[in-house]
Amino acid sequence: MADTKENKSRRDAHIERLRKKYPDKAFADDEEIFSQISDDYDDYDRRLGESAKREQAFSDMFTSDPRSARLMMDWKNGDDPAVALIRIYGKDDLLDAINDPEKLDEIAKANKEFAERIKKETQYEEEYKQNLTQTLKGLESYVQQNGISDDDLDAAMQRLTEICRDYILGKVSPETVEMLMKGINHDSDVAAASQEGEIAGRNARIEETLRKPQSDGTVPLGGKNAAPPRKKTPSIFDIAAQAR
Repeated sequence: MADTKENKSRRDAHIERLRKKYPDKAFADDEEIFSQISDDYDDYDRRLGESAKREQAFSDMFTSDPRSARLMMDWKNGDDPAVALIRIYGKDDLLDAINDPEKLDEIAKANKEFAERIKKETQYEEEYKQNLTQTLKGLESYVQQNGISDDDLDAAMQRLTEICRDYILGKVSPETVEMLMKGINHDSDVAAASQEGEIAGRNARIEETLRKPQSDGTVPLGGKNAAPPRKKTPSIFDIAAQAR
């Protein structure tokens, strides 16, 4: 019995973790639960493989020139990379490489790419700061108006980050598309539901009217509102009787 309770507890805890990580999913059955676990394992294996490739690339680079490993370590420890470069490779060797006529075109091209990258990074940084300021103001107003808790907002932003990351990596799930479609169609769905409610209300009033008894057109007898009796036109027999 204790093992059963423990297994159930672990199962519930794992489902709770999944629902927290994927708030748009219900995980109501084993098929959905194990499908997500399988997807997570696939994603983990992919990330592990990419990490192994990066480590292998660094290993090959360090093996081809051990001085590059020292440069990276000095840089990691806070040294100025330019100073560390001179310390490791020597100023004369660097100057010789810079002044080498065969490398002038490559150096000029590399320097141009460097300048363009710095310019773009600066522009992106300024644009990011401006957009972030406006975004935070808008989110603060939205949260206050709709009574959203910090935890709910954090969960939504976490999910948005995961969606953006997956999209960059070329991974878009049907659940994500369904969630976005619900958001896109929300206003039209609400309008359609409102229209259906109005039609249902009119139909109900019409049915109520039809259920009420209708008059058959017969004039009621007696009463002060009754019409006076029509005077009968005398026949020839009535006139003869009066003449006697």
